[in-house]
Amino acid sequence: MTAILTEAEKTNEMVKLARTQIDAFSSGDWDLMRGVLAPDARYDEVGTQRKVEGPEQIVELFKGWKTAFPDVVGTVTRSVASGDKAVLEVTWKGTHTGPLATPEGTIPASGKRQETPAALVYTFAGDKVRECRHYFDSLTLLKQIGAQPK
Repeated sequence: MTAILTEAEKTNEMVKLARTQIDAFSSGDWDLMRGVLAPDARYDEVGTQRKVEGPEQIVELFKGWKTAFPDVVGTVTRSVASGDKAVLEVTWKGTHTGPLATPEGTIPASGKRQETPAALVYTFAGDKVRECRHYFDSLTLLKQIGAQPK
């Protein structure tokens, strides 16, 4: 017998799955991250204008961020969900101790700490992330690691 979720239960489940993706990234648990992504998942990183499709490409992009900021952790500060969408407000904190690959070239490690605000908009297909649009303040990030003048 299949349980029918109330709207409140459905939105709570979407927020929980979105938080799972943040936790998986923070801990570097790539199998867990793959597990919450739909086979045709899309990721749009608005701050860098990078767009990738499929769980493997999404995980590879996230691994690049973890290479540049091995200790980076996302802290969810707010969340809301409705219909098939959930939105998380997140603060990313970490130290730039590895090379950061960008569309304009690689930024060498600076050893500097960064704290960057972000918002992620998730669209779900059942219990999987179908799409994620990640908005973050890339200028603030680049200034903090010394890649842009203050």
